Amino acid sequence: MADEKKKSASEKNKEKDKERDTEKDINKKTTADAEATTSEKAEKADSSAAEDKPDEKSELDKAKEQIQGLSDKLMRKAAEFDNYKKRTAKEKEDFYKMAVCETVAPLLPVLDNLERAVDAAEAAGESGSVLDGIKMVKKQFEDALSGIGIEHIDAVGKEFDPEKHNAVMTGDSDEAENTVIEEFQKGYTYKDKVVRHSMVKVSN
Repeated sequence: MADEKKKSASEKNKEKDKERDTEKDINKKTTADAEATTSEKAEKADSSAAEDKPDEKSELDKAKEQIQGLSDKLMRKAAEFDNYKKRTAKEKEDFYKMAVCETVAPLLPVLDNLERAVDAAEAAGESGSVLDGIKMVKKQFEDALSGIGIEHIDAVGKEFDPEKHNAVMTGDSDEAENTVIEEFQKGYTYKDKVVRHSMVKVSN
């Protein structure tokens, strides 16, 4: 009877040892599976990160290209606006010059008549307050024109310039050929614009 109990206890101990070994194997397998799963996840994460990098780089390149494109467009617009300002400024200046010329041109015959009046009075030997008054008005007129930039064209003794002179007569002279030898009517300029050409006589 005692032997049977010992045998039964021994068998129970063997079963317990077998169960422990089985649990150890299960634990080892579980640990190995867990490590394998973790390794796979890490590999997948690395693979995913590697796949995402080209996309990130591509997006960055696209952003850089877009910024460069916008920068070029801005520079072109700035250059166009600068050219527009220069063009409009020149157009405005040309318009102002034309307006001055068109305003002054009809007044020049008045100055011509004042000069003729003074010349005629002096040629007749006249003097007095009337002549002095005419001279004062003539001088005031000339100063007003000079004040806005109107200048007299030098003609006599100068080489004939069709841009400034209007030849209405030619004649013999000791001067070189194509030289202005007499001025019949004064010409005037405003900056680079001719308000009125000088009416002149040119040597043959």
